[in-house]
Amino acid sequence: MSIVITELPSYIRPCGSRSWKLSVWVQPGARTEGVTGEYQGSVRVRINAPAVDNKANKALARFVAARLGLKNRNISIASGQTNRKKVLLVESDVEPHWDGIIPTGV
Repeated sequence: MSIVITELPSYIRPCGSRSWKLSVWVQPGARTEGVTGEYQGSVRVRINAPAVDNKANKALARFVAARLGLKNRNISIASGQTNRKKVLLVESDVEPHWDGIIPTGV
């Protein structure tokens, strides 16, 4: 089931032609992966990978790409490489499936 989104949440910002910035609060080393809500103006995401040797960052990019229906190469970390609060750069010729990253029922 797909949700029709008329207005993007504040943590998703357009930043040019076919690119967006996504503000994310990451919980690495979580038991289960998923989008769990919003926190401090960001979408909260749990990732299994530990925050060691860039593993959590790579897992976050893969997770977000899969949820948005994009390839891993479409997602990069714009800021927050070593912090829980990150800004991801999403670049794509097609509109991402934002409903995959927007928390529901939280």
